[in-house]
Amino acid sequence: MSEGTVAAEFARARADLYDLLSRAFDGDTEALAEALETGVFADFAGVLPGAPDTAVLTRTDLDQDALQVGYDNLFVVPGPYYVPPFASGHATEPSEAYDSDAAYHEVGTAGELFGDPAESVAALYDRANFTPERGEGIPDHVAAEFEFMARLAARQATGDSQPSEELLAVQGEMIDHLAWLADFSEAVGSADDAEGVYAAVCSFARAFVAWDREQFDATER
Repeated sequence: MSEGTVAAEFARARADLYDLLSRAFDGDTEALAEALETGVFADFAGVLPGAPDTAVLTRTDLDQDALQVGYDNLFVVPGPYYVPPFASGHATEPSEAYDSDAAYHEVGTAGELFGDPAESVAALYDRANFTPERGEGIPDHVAAEFEFMARLAARQATGDSQPSEELLAVQGEMIDHLAWLADFSEAVGSADDAEGVYAAVCSFARAFVAWDREQFDATER
């Protein structure tokens, strides 16, 4: 198998996993339930840094209704368990000249909807001619960002030659942007104290992106 073929297969596997994570964080409980049943997360976890706990990620006793309730409580309905599923919600500084009346957000503090992180990631989308289909129209929604990473990896997998410098630059900047997953994962881990599925998926996603960063830095930077 040629080096180019190996690289394409690797990119294709990355694309598939990013797409699965995108679907899971977009509320696609069917895709998540199937992944839990088939052990997709557990199969991949062994190569990830920190070896995330996969016990919850192999559960087959949760139906789609239970997963939907968990998703809504964490990522849709503002309340005691709500965690903003977008990067702006985890920023530490208020965005410039921004005012928000969101139910979970206090005016004048960081964490606005459509804050600076949304603006910066939207600029990356424009550079790659990408429009998210997931994430409820929020550019820095985790589902939209993983969808973007899946699309970038898919482009790399189908390319007939080496990836362009621009494609690699956008991937590198996007991976850097995803550093916010650390705060997101910790927040979900604290809030999801019932079934724990989404906390486990967040932990897996954080480890996967960290691993992907290592691979990217070793080969492309």
